[in-house]
Amino acid sequence: GGPRSQVLSVVLNLALAYLVIAIASKIVRNRLLARTITFVAWGLAALSILNLAAPVATALDSAAISVGQSRVSALLVLKAIGVLAVTLWLASAIGHFLDARVQRSDELTPTLRVLIGKFLRIGLILLAMAVALGAVGVDLTALTVLSGALGVGLGFGLQKVVSNFISGVIILLDRSIKPGDTISLGDTFGWIRELRARFVSVVTRDGREYLIPNEDFITNQVINWSFTNDLVRIDVKFGVAYDSDPHAVVRISKEAAGSVRRVVAEKPVVCWITGFGDSSIDFVLRFWIRDPQEGLTNVKGEVFLALWDAFKANGITIPFPQREVTVRMEKGQDRPDVSGRVQNLQADT
Repeated sequence: GGPRSQVLSVVLNLALAYLVIAIASKIVRNRLLARTITFVAWGLAALSILNLAAPVATALDSAAISVGQSRVSALLVLKAIGVLAVTLWLASAIGHFLDARVQRSDELTPTLRVLIGKFLRIGLILLAMAVALGAVGVDLTALTVLSGALGVGLGFGLQKVVSNFISGVIILLDRSIKPGDTISLGDTFGWIRELRARFVSVVTRDGREYLIPNEDFITNQVINWSFTNDLVRIDVKFGVAYDSDPHAVVRISKEAAGSVRRVVAEKPVVCWITGFGDSSIDFVLRFWIRDPQEGLTNVKGEVFLALWDAFKANGITIPFPQREVTVRMEKGQDRPDVSGRVQNLQADT
């Protein structure tokens, strides 16, 4: 019962409190947050074990300022921060749990799942803030004027953020794009991986992930290759020599394109003459695919290669530009002077 036993009891209580708090903080996945919780909780436990909680609370409460008719003390601020941190963490955990349940629902469309998940998280965060402020005795009605002024300031400072958020809600409501769609926006071609509150995640064929602001999908022209269905028509242009039979070229071209694996069979391949060029008969070959997310350039390359093999097997040649040069001799010349003409011809070409 002497001083040594009292000191030993205090040390044991502090060690036990630290052990319990450290084990309990393991449920938090973020290491920095877990260490912060451990430090704060153990500090409060230490003040209670050392019977210093009341004096410290009195000292913090005495350090206060008056804002209008309200009194704001250091103790009130610390309580507000603590309660707000706990309520926000609970709101985030509940939001993740409810969002996971919503995402697993087969009765909702993918767009509606994302929209419900966003509103659930935002609603829970706002509720957590209101509960935290009310729990520490802050009069919420007194914040209406402040919130109005703050709203005006945020309206100017966060105009783009608000615009992207509203654009994201519009995208979710009209379902113009959704996860899995293949889209083209400017020079970006890829498929949508995720819709977020501020941006849309688009993955391209080369593995890059572009985070495109939602506003761009509202104000710019967007090509959705799979909006109504997943069928996409592709045009391939080519030319053959004038000594080729155009009827045979059409037949062979259609057969060659139909032999490519990704070309769908239910939509017929067509081939038309589009004009008579300087050195070739020009054609356009049109076919359909169902998987634009697998790439367009590669399927065009496969069709071109099939055309090359088919034309080579059937003696059809693909011409290249040619130019004929006629040299005329003037009277009295033993040999034509073609040097100047050749130089001019080279300069022209």
